[in-house]
Amino acid sequence: MKFLHISDLHIGRTIYGYDMTEDQEFILSKIIHTATVEKVDAVFVAGDVYDKSVPSSNAVEVLDKFITDLSEKGISVYIISGNHDGKERLSFGSRLMSSKGVMIYSNFDGTLRKYTYKDLFGEVNIYMLPFVRPEYVKPYYPDDKIETYDDAVRTIIKHADIDRKERNVLIAHQFVTNSGAEPVRCDSEQINVGGIDNVDVSAFDCFDYVALGHIHSAQSIGRDTVRYAGTPLKYSLSEIQQTKSVTVVSLEGKGSVNVDKIPVTPRRDMRKIKGKLKDLMKTTISLDDDDYIYAVLTDEDEVYDAVGKLRSIYPNFMHIDFENSRTAHEAEIHSAENIDEKSPEELFAEFYALQNGVELSEDKMSVVKKAFEEGARDII
Repeated sequence: MKFLHISDLHIGRTIYGYDMTEDQEFILSKIIHTATVEKVDAVFVAGDVYDKSVPSSNAVEVLDKFITDLSEKGISVYIISGNHDGKERLSFGSRLMSSKGVMIYSNFDGTLRKYTYKDLFGEVNIYMLPFVRPEYVKPYYPDDKIETYDDAVRTIIKHADIDRKERNVLIAHQFVTNSGAEPVRCDSEQINVGGIDNVDVSAFDCFDYVALGHIHSAQSIGRDTVRYAGTPLKYSLSEIQQTKSVTVVSLEGKGSVNVDKIPVTPRRDMRKIKGKLKDLMKTTISLDDDDYIYAVLTDEDEVYDAVGKLRSIYPNFMHIDFENSRTAHEAEIHSAENIDEKSPEELFAEFYALQNGVELSEDKMSVVKKAFEEGARDII
């Protein structure tokens, strides 16, 4: 069996006010082309299909065209929901679509849904697990102790009674770690890291390949066959240096898994430019350059209508930020260390020194202490 693994399409997303619909339509057409050229049997979409739980009509139309085009080419589609997806809306028409080779599992019903695909080497078990939280799982397994995300996922897999001698593939959308080591993350993700929302990669030992969604950087976690496909488009400044791709997986006999990352070229790239406004205005960039531009200005003086001036040169200018001595000073003020270990008076003295460039005198410090003491009495 040969399949294409993608995730985190976030159809309907806007970036700094830019509607990404056309870019998403373009990249999805590229994905269909890749699936056709690679002659894959199926496309796995590992969650966060939509960007919002209530997608716009345009977003629904984009997804409809994508899965229809794949189905008409005889390519099966397996879709699970992510934390961004509205489960009921994503599953609309799923019973009807399953007859056309489009399998959607978005509303967890207590089971690890299973489909079987037959190839030259025998059967491949395709398991689907939409995004779950502990509270989604507890009602179905009242006799199991389920407190964390890891507990929830392990419980579901345990009750699926998976035969390790067979070829097993899982499609899932969770935050997966490797003995506490986290995957590389991007600014565009919404994850509560550091709590109990992670699932250890060891939970998936019975699967030959795990097609993950949730993390926006394409990467493996723990072993090469547990992988995040990443987003097909750049959705934040932290992704600018990334080359986006889709993952093509070939399964042969038991234990034989080949993984290839195939780059996909977007309609417009996203680039960061940095410097003084006058220098950025002297650029030799062609006016028909369609790249999305994130600009960082280093001017020390106030700049009039910087956005308008940059947009006259960069037609798809997206966002502006500033980086100079003033912003560095403000950042320093907001980055106080060991706050919990310092008294209110000490924190105020540090703030005063950073703001004014001189230390707080003893006389002024005594006034500050008195003010804090009186304030504390008033609260009590």
